[in-house]
Amino acid sequence: MENRTKKLPFRRYFSITRAGILEMAMFRSSRVLDFVGNMVYMIVVYFLWRAIYASTHTVSVNGMTFKQTLIYLTLAGAIFSTLNNYLVWKMGRDIQSGQISLFFTKPMDFFLREFFYSLGNVATQLVLTFIPTFLVVSILSGWSLPMGVNLLIFLPAIAMSLVISFSIDFMVGTVCLYSQSIWGINMMKEVIILLLSGATIPLAFFPEAFRNVLMFLPFQAIYNVPLMVLVSNTYTWIDYARALGVQAFWMVILVACARLFFRSSSRVITVNGG
Repeated sequence: MENRTKKLPFRRYFSITRAGILEMAMFRSSRVLDFVGNMVYMIVVYFLWRAIYASTHTVSVNGMTFKQTLIYLTLAGAIFSTLNNYLVWKMGRDIQSGQISLFFTKPMDFFLREFFYSLGNVATQLVLTFIPTFLVVSILSGWSLPMGVNLLIFLPAIAMSLVISFSIDFMVGTVCLYSQSIWGINMMKEVIILLLSGATIPLAFFPEAFRNVLMFLPFQAIYNVPLMVLVSNTYTWIDYARALGVQAFWMVILVACARLFFRSSSRVITVNGG
């Protein structure tokens, strides 16, 4: 009986994950539109970067060929769709409506509750959006993507990307406790992450000095690390270990910061001016 009691909290959290999956599955047309959107994005990226490479009159730019750049950016868009779970907007609505006060009366950790709910959303997006996009890109690229141990390493890499991205979103959502408005802050966060993580422009295209600085920031651990694990055919076991180590470091730091920030900020919560 004691062991069963200890497992109950995790069973509650996994039931929340199931709820997240069921909610995402209900909006199947949205998942189709996400996939179509990725295909449209791939077409836009194709013509844009084909023009860029044509103007350079070289086969590769900063060590990346046109095909590698196209694959990298298309999969970056798919990962963005997978990890984008609108947590900031959800927290903002809960704070503005006062509904967040109800969560403090429940025997659940608010951080874990939101994470396991987001996990359900991400799991659904991974199956219905990322995997189909990956297969289409592989077929169109002539199966030039490596199909080996990198696929297994990609799983923990994308899992840690989720935790890092979630922790950043959780901290931004917590800011709403002070500002009561989150739109501008969230837009700034999106721009910074998309630019500095390699999701919009591969990090290889940045000046070397600036790129070295970005490697010490957590943003590249969200997109660049799992993407390089997935598409690189030169990675060794040392490279995989280094990449996962960077992600693990930032995951621990950001989870701790997010939890401490929310614990401190929840003391200033106000509901209906009270």
